Amino acid sequence: MKFLDLCKVYIRSGAGGGGCVSFRREKYIEYGGPDGGDGGTGGSVWAEAVDGLNTLIDFRYQQHFFAKNGQPGMGKQRTGKDGDDIILRVPVGTEILDEDQETVIADLTELGQRVQLARGGNGGWGNLHFKSATNQAPRRSNPGQEGVDRTLWLRLKLIADVGLLGLPNAGKSTFLATTSNARPKIADYPFTTLHPNLGVVGVDNTEFVVADIPGLIEGASEGRGLGDLFLGHVERCAVLLHLIDGTSETVAEDYHTIIGELEAYGGDLAEKPRVTVLNKVDALDEEERASRLSDLEKACGGEVMMMSSVAGEGVTEVLRTLRQNIDDDRLRFRTTEEDTPWQP
Repeated sequence: MKFLDLCKVYIRSGAGGGGCVSFRREKYIEYGGPDGGDGGTGGSVWAEAVDGLNTLIDFRYQQHFFAKNGQPGMGKQRTGKDGDDIILRVPVGTEILDEDQETVIADLTELGQRVQLARGGNGGWGNLHFKSATNQAPRRSNPGQEGVDRTLWLRLKLIADVGLLGLPNAGKSTFLATTSNARPKIADYPFTTLHPNLGVVGVDNTEFVVADIPGLIEGASEGRGLGDLFLGHVERCAVLLHLIDGTSETVAEDYHTIIGELEAYGGDLAEKPRVTVLNKVDALDEEERASRLSDLEKACGGEVMMMSSVAGEGVTEVLRTLRQNIDDDRLRFRTTEEDTPWQP
């Protein structure tokens, strides 16, 4: 399944049905009077966050969503049928933007959350509504209200607890594959990851979701490489895991490159809690470890952890540190069941 996190849709709510001009005509009834019914209400367009989706790929093949119009009223005081609503089923974490791509209409961050995007038009009144003592045979009715046309953008920001940051080939995908059941593509060339990946990581009977995004390079905010298109997927994370390639000769410059891109992206992304880790330390001897750890600590001005995803060194300590930065209401606790003998 292909990953798509931004798409454009065209929606239209249904127009209301027109009112009816009608009079009773029955045998042996001299004065029938007006009996025109009202028109039906047009269908509305809704968006709903549903389970089981993590991409907007369905909206690549269908961009137009038009709700049904309400039926006109009929004689014998019969109201027209209401138009059927249309529901856009989107993944949890989808933002709905106006045509300018800046105005946020809704942010669906919870399962089952619904929002009305375009309200259906009201049905028109039939001539029965215009009956009065001085106008006992009205020959007028109201037309139905027109529907609403809108052009909207859907932007997906994945719901995750931890976001992985780093230059290409910093070991982000290897870390995700080692600690979870996710199987992202891993290779020895840059930009192996082309779209975000999610994995569920467990430590100390707790589980949380980790998001791996494509690597950033210097100038990503200006569109270099894959740009900063995927940084929005770590905006909702509680903590960021910044991985630095320990085999690089310029660990301090690598650190400042990512921090500079976070600040250029804007928002509060650069202010989020971060755990800085020197990765791939299994390829370094003791002297190189100490030297590059010292350089990185001077660059970030704080504590730096060491880890090797391939060798498993320091992985558990990093996971525990991440867990401490996540609120308990975001964590999922494993239930330990006692082993009981099988019974038919």
